[in-house]
Amino acid sequence: MAETIIKIDLSKSAYENENIHNRWHPDIPMAATVKPGDDFIIECYDWTGGQIKNDDSADDVRDVDLTQVHFLSGPVGVEGAEPGDLLEVDILDIGAFEESQWGFNGFFSKQNGGGFLTEHFPEAQKSIWDFNGMFTKSRHIPNVEFAGLIHPGLIGCLPSKDMLAEWNKREQALLDTDPDRVPTLACPPDGSTAHMGKMKGSEAEAAGAEAARTVPPREHGGNCDIKDLSRGSKIYFPVYVKGGGLSVGDLHFSQGDGEITFCGAIEMAGWIHLRVNVVKDGMAKYGIKNPIFKPSPIKPRYDDYVIFEGISVDEDGKQHYLDVHVAYRQACLNAIEYLTKFGYSKAQAYAILGCAPVEGHISGVVDVPNACATLWLPTDIFDFDINPNASGPEVKVTGSVDIPLSPDKE
Repeated sequence: MAETIIKIDLSKSAYENENIHNRWHPDIPMAATVKPGDDFIIECYDWTGGQIKNDDSADDVRDVDLTQVHFLSGPVGVEGAEPGDLLEVDILDIGAFEESQWGFNGFFSKQNGGGFLTEHFPEAQKSIWDFNGMFTKSRHIPNVEFAGLIHPGLIGCLPSKDMLAEWNKREQALLDTDPDRVPTLACPPDGSTAHMGKMKGSEAEAAGAEAARTVPPREHGGNCDIKDLSRGSKIYFPVYVKGGGLSVGDLHFSQGDGEITFCGAIEMAGWIHLRVNVVKDGMAKYGIKNPIFKPSPIKPRYDDYVIFEGISVDEDGKQHYLDVHVAYRQACLNAIEYLTKFGYSKAQAYAILGCAPVEGHISGVVDVPNACATLWLPTDIFDFDINPNASGPEVKVTGSVDIPLSPDKE
């Protein structure tokens, strides 16, 4: 049996656990140290540290303190790992806790986080998903069930001091272009809610004031939200500090490509079984700046899709030049509109695209002025036929069931 080197207690605050941190900083002490070739288990809080509850109110999503997130387990030091190396990480297994067989999906309020389609869904909403082995379904979204592809949304190594300084400089420069924008353009350091692991006192206070928030993906990995990093995946992380400092959290039961609702996967607490090795001087040998990975050999086997196209012309009819962000938004909006014809609310349709194993593709970026993006929606996750046919869509989703909504406070 592999040793569990980081344990958590879901009944206690993540701030009480010195093997948890919620910022990136090169001086955060290692929570544990392992050797190349070792395998071990790490337990993880959900990314909010338990702020979201298994109930039928979205008030907790509306009022979530996003300055606290993400709560990560680690860092784990690997003996012999030095800057310039690659840390080879195998995901051997991953799962939910026996006592916590559920997860949540949420739309953040535009006033507190926002999301990919926040102009269309400006208020907080939440759906709860119950796990049954490898399958999941929600009391808030009827007629849908699918197999999960459990993965860590966030995994990466500690940055160097120079890298941390570069992150803060470039993200502040972006923020300065429109400092009052809602939602914000970037999340600058905020020491008020920083949890720096084993670092304490004035040292933790000083480091927390400059430590990077965990919200975006960066060169070290971080919050990449790649659904194919599941059991059987192998990831190569650039090493920037001695020991590497591997941290992991933000576990997802399932997610569609893009995690489009921002809190867009099925978020959960759980455990992950990892193995580590070191590739000496791997960054230079392979020309690696950002992590690379080999995907899991295990994935839900869905063979039939309805595929929605989007082009880089926005909702207002404005032409954009080869903009894949705009194009994927349009593909998502087209899929949402389509699903409403079967009786789903737009919110239910949006949640399906965020949670289910949909595929997102950049399909064309050369035909000026329109980029083309596609969203692949598996048809077998529904218990009725969603394919177009001559007789037209048959409304299957009826009744008052919908995703709980919490309007912004006045």
